[in-house]
Amino acid sequence: MAEPSQLPLPPGPAGHRPGYGRPGAGRGAAAGITVAVIAGTAVLGAVTGLVWAALAPRPLIVVVGHGSANVVNPQTSAFIAADGWFTLLTLAGGILSGLLGHALAVRRHGALAMAGILAGGLAAALIAKWIGQASGAAAFDRALAASRPGVLLHAPLALGGQGPLAFWPLAAGLVAGGIEMIILLSERRLSRHRGPKDPVPGSAPRGRPPTS
Repeated sequence: MAEPSQLPLPPGPAGHRPGYGRPGAGRGAAAGITVAVIAGTAVLGAVTGLVWAALAPRPLIVVVGHGSANVVNPQTSAFIAADGWFTLLTLAGGILSGLLGHALAVRRHGALAMAGILAGGLAAALIAKWIGQASGAAAFDRALAASRPGVLLHAPLALGGQGPLAFWPLAAGLVAGGIEMIILLSERRLSRHRGPKDPVPGSAPRGRPPTS
């Protein structure tokens, strides 16, 4: 007779064993982790905005009147370069938040944590845009108001469109979802290779009565 300590644990909901994976996590814990994921991603977005403000080029403008100015070179690539820097930085932020979010939340709390990663990614992109565009804007407005015609100034950053805002949540979702898909496929392949012929640990071999 097999000892009780050797009996296999009965499967829990959705085929998971008790104490493993998502079924053991309460809704309150999942909600708390999701809020933490969104907050942490938002902080990362603030850092990204500061980095964007430090790295992206700013177009050179010339003051033409009180409170008004024109771009010195209308064909300047500074606007495209600023959008490119924003896209690269938000892609990097999305990859990082997707990796960390999956490792810390998605594997245990599932879809709710994944929703937090996507929501946090969008919030982070908006925060990065706001911080980057606000960086130096007040000083620029004061300088523009006080400068005489002909004075050259560097314009504050301005994102050319709303499209780059989607790169952060898109990258985060693809990374976290891709990792989860690879893990699930690996687990399914492993269970298929084991097959029904493999004995359950602690059970007696076929053809032999259990020893007492």
